[in-house]
Amino acid sequence: MAVTGHDTLKTRRQLKVGSKSYDYFSLEAAGKAGLGDVSRLPFSLKVLLENLLRWEDGRTVTVDDVKALAAWLKDKYSDREIAYRPARVLMQDFTGVPAVVDLAAMRDAMVALGGDPTKINPLSPVDLVIDHSVMVDSFGSPKAFADNVSLEFERNGERYEFLRWGQDAFSNFRVVPPGTGICHQVNLEYLAQVVWTNSADGPTVAYPDTLVGTDSHTTMVNGMAVLGWGVGGIEAEAAMLGQPVSMLIPEVVGFRLTGKPKEGTTATDVVLTVTQMLRKKGVVGKFVEFYGPGLSGLTLADRATIANMAPEYGATCGFFPIDGETIKYLKFSGRDADRVALVEAYAKAQGMWREDSTPDPVFTDTLELDLNTVEPSLAGPKRPQDRVLLSATSGAFGAALKEMGGGDRSVPVAGTNYELKDGDVVIAAITSCTNTSNPAVLIAAGLLAKNAVAKGLTTKPWVKTSLAPGSQVVTDYLEKAGLQVELDKLGFNLVGYGCTTCIGNSGPLSDEIIAAVEAKDLVVAAVLSGNRNFEGRVSPQTKANYLASPPLVVAYALAGSMKVDLTKDPLGTGKDGKPVYLRDIWPSNQDIAEEMNRSLTPEMFRKRYANVFEGPAEWRKVKTTTGLTYKWSPGSTYVKNPPYFENMPKEPGKITDVKKARVLALLGDSITTDHISPAGNIKKDGPAGDYLLQHQVRPADFNSYGARRGNHEIMMRGTFANIRLKNEAAAGTSGGMAKHFPSGQVMSIYDAAMKYKDEGVPLVVFGGKEYGTGSSRDWAAKGTILLGIKAVIVESFERIHRSNLVGMGVLPLQFKGDMTRKSLNLVGDEIVDIEGIAAGIKPRMDVNVKITRADGKSETIQVLCRIDTADEIEYYRHGGILQYVLRGLMKAA
Repeated sequence: MAVTGHDTLKTRRQLKVGSKSYDYFSLEAAGKAGLGDVSRLPFSLKVLLENLLRWEDGRTVTVDDVKALAAWLKDKYSDREIAYRPARVLMQDFTGVPAVVDLAAMRDAMVALGGDPTKINPLSPVDLVIDHSVMVDSFGSPKAFADNVSLEFERNGERYEFLRWGQDAFSNFRVVPPGTGICHQVNLEYLAQVVWTNSADGPTVAYPDTLVGTDSHTTMVNGMAVLGWGVGGIEAEAAMLGQPVSMLIPEVVGFRLTGKPKEGTTATDVVLTVTQMLRKKGVVGKFVEFYGPGLSGLTLADRATIANMAPEYGATCGFFPIDGETIKYLKFSGRDADRVALVEAYAKAQGMWREDSTPDPVFTDTLELDLNTVEPSLAGPKRPQDRVLLSATSGAFGAALKEMGGGDRSVPVAGTNYELKDGDVVIAAITSCTNTSNPAVLIAAGLLAKNAVAKGLTTKPWVKTSLAPGSQVVTDYLEKAGLQVELDKLGFNLVGYGCTTCIGNSGPLSDEIIAAVEAKDLVVAAVLSGNRNFEGRVSPQTKANYLASPPLVVAYALAGSMKVDLTKDPLGTGKDGKPVYLRDIWPSNQDIAEEMNRSLTPEMFRKRYANVFEGPAEWRKVKTTTGLTYKWSPGSTYVKNPPYFENMPKEPGKITDVKKARVLALLGDSITTDHISPAGNIKKDGPAGDYLLQHQVRPADFNSYGARRGNHEIMMRGTFANIRLKNEAAAGTSGGMAKHFPSGQVMSIYDAAMKYKDEGVPLVVFGGKEYGTGSSRDWAAKGTILLGIKAVIVESFERIHRSNLVGMGVLPLQFKGDMTRKSLNLVGDEIVDIEGIAAGIKPRMDVNVKITRADGKSETIQVLCRIDTADEIEYYRHGGILQYVLRGLMKAA
């Protein structure tokens, strides 16, 4: 696909780097052409400005759009909508499989409409990394990795056959096979180039590497100056098919860093501190850009750790500019020498290069952190922004324990000589992209394990331990350092390369541990080096979940309880009979740095990524069908043709008001996409479990909701089925229950929705603040529309989920002022009419909602329509973004 437009401002220039020549769109030339001095724009907005200059075509991007972005410097704010086109798309398999399912379904729909199925093809490069399917069934043994890989291929055969078909059927689409690593770390170490090139227009054009990804933690690559963020699968599909990302020019909050982290603190401690500060500041929908002298003391891996958790601090992205550290990392990770030279030359030519002497950019607002003030921390027990100092963790946990109904209860564990108690840690997992991108914290975990073993300490027997690195390179340097063997001695054997515990793939606890927990409903904990700890996500048994650095994960495995104060209490008794404290085994910063220098080499990256698309023998053996359209298997319980395009007319119908809707769910604050679309285990005694049993699937083979996202029948049944979800419209219940009105029957949310559907009754959902927080899970929106929900009315939305709702044809509405579901005294038996939208929708217009009580009394309130842009109105009018794109491609043909 061509990557350039009209160039009305005549900014196209040539850049010679060594023996090669590149065309580029010069920001300096744009300034001279009338934009003025843009040198003090935030670096992230310079990337957007270049994007508009390069794509300016007089239609989707105009010269006025370009001027509006340059004029941002005046007010540090803009309400201008722009069309942004990222260079590429990144997917992981949980969100990638349903996206490819949708593309396959679009091909079928194109054929049904009499069109050419080859029109449904990625126009932008797409990489899908299979990284979310491995589960921690086997652990604590040398066989764990092989056993889990075997189970992964056994469980996911249907999905992998489908992805192999997609790899061959679609052009511009690559699949990174299972066992390679987490998509974000593969992106950081190999896929990302910082400066992208394209020769579709003739001369090779150089431009910033940009992307959108179907995982919210796509932002990790912001640490190496690649602008990207998470979107839902439906938005990603549109980007793949050549549609621009419609967005408002964002506010940019500058985060000034000074000083250096002190002895004993890690990048994890820094990011948990940053997350807490930015959540308090309020940066939802904004860019965050890091600047200041503190950047020079952060490795690129440290920056990636901070950038990774942008979704947790609520920002669209957490951006770091290009500087010497970027170049150092590109060289170290084995990038092509010509590309490294281009990155430096391009950044300097475009004013995108940072040095300590570079004048600070202009920001909408700023805040500051002296890295020397950061203290060792954890976050929990339920949210990543709830940071607690290590020194205060045991006390804070004690308070949380009481709130969760725990105390000092204990239960003997069958077949053992120990008891399980309230506060015990039953999962200690080194996992997820947040930390496994960072050799410093992994080396620290290995050194701490080595020191612990030398002292004679062992992991407590009730703790399930695991190590799931973000890439195979981690194994190389841990083995070269001799530290993997030390981690193995404490049970932190390799369990797989992928997102395991953090996504809910922690695997089952032993039957004996589960029985002990359930005997008295014990409050037990997980400690993981991940970025998500929402309720019901990590494990059904753990009510408390804490995020921590890898060395602290190891420490809590040794201590075995959240009640232990690691700053004061011993971790255990050494082989000499004396107590051993955390301070006795914690490695020094110098020890960590020296071991990193000894153990990491560029050759490790080159070797591991030399044949990255080949995959293990199991992947190469996967057999699949061929053809432009997919041969759907009627018996598949993993991949089914979704109903989004059934009987779709060539032209969209008229928007109608919502009449006589019932309230399916009345929900509280911080309802996450995990609450709406759980990714973890499928319960036997629920609608999804019933469906699988009816299709002769044994409970042992249920797999997870995430792995079965390619089957809309299962995901419909799993929508709002999180075990911790409390529906105020069905008071006294939990786990996705609803009350059907007017009958008053209590049943699952799915069953209630289907009963309403049979009755021809539309549905609405009410909620509180931060609705849709969490992973950029398109199924949270897909399940919503498939249940028959026409509108979601809440106090505030998280960015990605709001966009996904619009993209599936669901109306997002927001209370105005201090109005809430509680101030309205909603109980769930009301009838709701949404009036006035049939007359036409404008971005962010007021909408009337009539609420009729059970006693017949009614009132009309005004809410804000959160369809924010003109493009989103078109998506909603067409019934969703996929239908909009499909009709557009039909007309273009």
